[in-house]
Formats: sequence, structure tokens, C-alpha cells
Amino acid sequence: MGKEAVLRGGVSRRDFMKTCVAATAIMGLPYSMHTKVAEAAQKAGRPPVIWLHFQECTGCSESLLRSGHPDVSELILDMISLDYHETLMVGSGHQAEQSLHDSMKANHGKYILVVEGGIPTKDNGIYCKVGGKTAVDSLTTAAEGAAAIITIGTCASYGGIQSAPPNPTGAVGVRDLIKNKPIVNIPGCPPNPYNFLSTVLYYLTFNKLPELDALGRPKFAYGRKIHEHCERRPHFDAGRFATAYGDKTHAEGYCLYKLGCKGPATFANCSVTRFNDVGVWPVSVGHPCIGCTEPDILFKKPIAEKLQIHLPTPPDTYAPAELGQKGPGVSPAATGLVGLAGGVALGAGAMLAKKLPSGEEGHEKHD
Repeated sequence: MGKEAVLRGGVSRRDFMKTCVAATAIMGLPYSMHTKVAEAAQKAGRPPVIWLHFQECTGCSESLLRSGHPDVSELILDMISLDYHETLMVGSGHQAEQSLHDSMKANHGKYILVVEGGIPTKDNGIYCKVGGKTAVDSLTTAAEGAAAIITIGTCASYGGIQSAPPNPTGAVGVRDLIKNKPIVNIPGCPPNPYNFLSTVLYYLTFNKLPELDALGRPKFAYGRKIHEHCERRPHFDAGRFATAYGDKTHAEGYCLYKLGCKGPATFANCSVTRFNDVGVWPVSVGHPCIGCTEPDILFKKPIAEKLQIHLPTPPDTYAPAELGQKGPGVSPAATGLVGLAGGVALGAGAMLAKKLPSGEEGHEKHD
């Protein structure tokens, strides 16, 4: 993809370079690396990609296709050879299935498998079929010849809303079924398109997958908590919390923790990278973070449920969130009891120390 191809795709050279600079920053690379990233994006030999859909709403593909300024979808589609994608391909039925099998055969061991949506396993996987094959069969067959797998969205990464209790279809994420292939999870509901773009660019630039955390997510995008870079964090530190939607505290931009914000326990870069090309994200427009990148939070905890974020006693670096109120946080009375217990323990320790032997190696002195 040279300069001419970029311009044909509706993306100017200036926007292309701006995107490469942004992706370089997201990956945590030095600014000077943006030229190498751009060169990798333009080099010949686009990697073949097979994109499978299972239990999902297609929101992850839609968020990618709707992005613009510059058009991220154009950049990605120019950097890769998208051989199969049920939403985008012109062919259908037998023609579409033939292109899938032809690509898998011609590019065995070379293609990148992208998976969108959870995979149902209950009742032999009958709750999701494409081309007469269950999602489990389609996934395992396609994974066999893949060089690596990228899951896009929380459904493909961890099962998503389909796996929420009581999980009637037995939905799981790709990592629960495929154990012998490198897997990169790009969770989110939907994930930020730039996180997917940056993962592809990292692979093209360094010919390897990025460093991952314990949940299989790229550390460059999911290495820090949203809470650490939230514009409402000063209000949290000062103990100023919104108490109801639409009231004065909410309108003045106070911290949304008491309304159920999961930001203190959510690893993602939403507060930095943001969405919709206009610099917004849920918290900035007044809605609590729902923890959509966390498999133990999204669809597992009610949106309004507050997280237990304190240790037995709140740290002295910020104000406790539950002063004088009932709730899951630590109350002043509880804090006082912990302090009293600590004082009793210290006093008992001092009395015991007075009674301990004072001789060397624990032996008492005798007159």
C-alpha cells in the first residue's frame, strides 16, 4: 500500500501519518518509531485475514467501519487481505464458504484469524451455526491453520453477555477452546478501533504479537486502569461524588463512583484514546464505566453496584467515599473499630514484650 493506494482509499497522506503517530503512542513506542510503523503499514505482502462471526451483535465490526478522521477501516483494509468477513463480503452462501476454504488452504499457517462473538458449547453447540457447521466446529477448523488469533470484543474474548448467568447456551471465549495458538484479546463492548489497529500495526512492524497481560490483552492498551487517567479523578481524590443523575453534583462533573463506576477496577485506555473521533467516552458524558473489558465485571455486576475499592482502612491519599452513609464502603464506625483493634493489639504486644526473656538466644538471666 503506497502513497497512491492511501489516497485512492480516501485517506490523505497527512491523515495516514497522523494515524501512525497515534498508533505509535498507543503502543507506548518512542515518537521516532512512527516512521517505521508507517513503512510497515505500506510494505507489500499484506497478511491474509479470516474474520469469523458467532454470538454477537456485529457492534465490533460496526464500530470499526464507522470510525473516521482518518478512516481507520480504510487503513486496516488496505493493510490486510480480508479474505472472509460475513458482513462485508459480496458473496454469500456456497460462494462465501468456498472463499473461506480456499483461503484457509492457500494460506495454511500464515493467516490471522479474527473472531467476533462468543462460542456456545451447550447441547453440542447447536445455538450458533454458520453454513451448517456449529461455531465450535468452525472455530477449531479455522484455528488449526492460523498463525495467530485476534479476538475483537468482550464476547469473543471472554464470552460476553451470552455467558452471563445463567448462561443458557454455555457461551465461552476463544481462549476457553483453543489452547495451542497465540491469542490476543481486544476486549470492549465495543473495543476502541485504534486498539485493534495498533495491534495489527505492531504485528506488521515487528513480525510478532505484543506483550500481553494475564487476560491475554495487549499491555500497551490495557496495562493501566481507566481510573488513573480519568478527568474526574481530582473529584474522587477530594471526596466529591455525584449522587444522582441530573442533579447538581452530576452536572458539575463530580466523580461517578457512587453511581456504580467500575473505572477503579477496569484496565483499558478509554480515558486517553477515547471514541467517536470527538474526544468523548462514557464517563466524560456522565455515564459510569461498566467495566466492559473485565470478564468478572461486565454483565456479572449490576451497573449501579459500587465496587469495594478500599482496603480495611482507606489510604490517606484520598477521601473515603462512604463517610456517614450506609453502603458497601468502609464506614467511620468500622474504621474506628479497626483502629481500636489495632491499638489493643499494639498494647498487648508491648505488655508481652516486657515479659519476654531478656537473655541472649531466648535464655533468661539468673542471679
